[in-house]
Amino acid sequence: MAESLTKLAFLCCFCLFTLPFSHASDSILPNQSLPDGKFIVSSNGAFEMGFFSPDNSKNRFFGIWYKIISTGTVVWVANRDSPLNDTSGALTLTQDGNLIVLNTTNGHVFWSSRGNYTSNTQNPVAQLLESGNLVIRDANDENPGNYLWQSFDHPSDTALPGMKMGKNLVTGLDRVLRSWKNGDDPSMGNYSYLLDSHGFPQLFLMGSGSVERFRVGPWNGETFSGTPTLKKNQIYTLEFVSNREEIYYTVHTINSSVFVRLVLNHSGHLERSSWNHRTQAWTNIFTRPNGNCDNYRNCYGYGICDIKSSPVCSCLDKFKPQNEEDWAGGDSSSGCVRRTPLNCTNDGFIKYSGVKLPDTRNS
Repeated sequence: MAESLTKLAFLCCFCLFTLPFSHASDSILPNQSLPDGKFIVSSNGAFEMGFFSPDNSKNRFFGIWYKIISTGTVVWVANRDSPLNDTSGALTLTQDGNLIVLNTTNGHVFWSSRGNYTSNTQNPVAQLLESGNLVIRDANDENPGNYLWQSFDHPSDTALPGMKMGKNLVTGLDRVLRSWKNGDDPSMGNYSYLLDSHGFPQLFLMGSGSVERFRVGPWNGETFSGTPTLKKNQIYTLEFVSNREEIYYTVHTINSSVFVRLVLNHSGHLERSSWNHRTQAWTNIFTRPNGNCDNYRNCYGYGICDIKSSPVCSCLDKFKPQNEEDWAGGDSSSGCVRRTPLNCTNDGFIKYSGVKLPDTRNS
């Protein structure tokens, strides 16, 4: 009975406070709603949010996409695992500062932001920023450090410039990219991209069953050692932060008019691309994994991979295959062993350049 009364009370409020979106607005105030068929655009028109249906699907999702780009590429989905099957949906900001996606016919809630609210939150507002970040904040406080909730902390399959990829060590928040199930279904697919903080932090692309598919080597001060070609470019810069409170990396565009995104697609590939205004299409910057040498542990212990060689795997200098017969048959899973044991008197080092450092989770 109490639940029915709550739904009835909300539906009455919905009828009274549905926003008149005949004017441009980038915000929603408490008890205002954005119904299916209406949209909110960021201040300078870069992004838009509202309900949409993917190609070849009738399901309705609430999401954010590029407004200024002709393809309307989706970058974030709220109710990705709980779609509506008709146009009765609405996004609303409750009086206590919580965003919810619900069915306006029966009041059923399909998604909730469940933000970090306190009794001091008097004037919450939900705002779509020009960065593509949907935030809930106090109307009188624009400090990003005081956001009550933000979509950048809960990404779908896309990372945008300014979004942190990594962990908040104080709250336990872990920002992970998760692929769509397929091109027509934004529900969680088989792949995830995350920062592993064990040992020295590094990035992993995980497959079904949390199996390592690709590893980006550790940060070397300029870039991640598994992506040396990205050390210098004219499009964006990389920033890596590691302290007692958080561990993350982020991307900053050099020119704010250039749109860059990182997508974990449903086939399990990471794609960094930029928008070409002349051709009106996305231009690929890199794709990972790209070739056998990108596969996790392709050459195993003390092995080295060279995509230009055949076979691609060999042993480091002063090492040999542990199982010569297996290696001769193309199976390098036994790895390599030292030709001569260490004796701690005449040992030395051999320099290797342009290689990915070993897995550092146990370092």
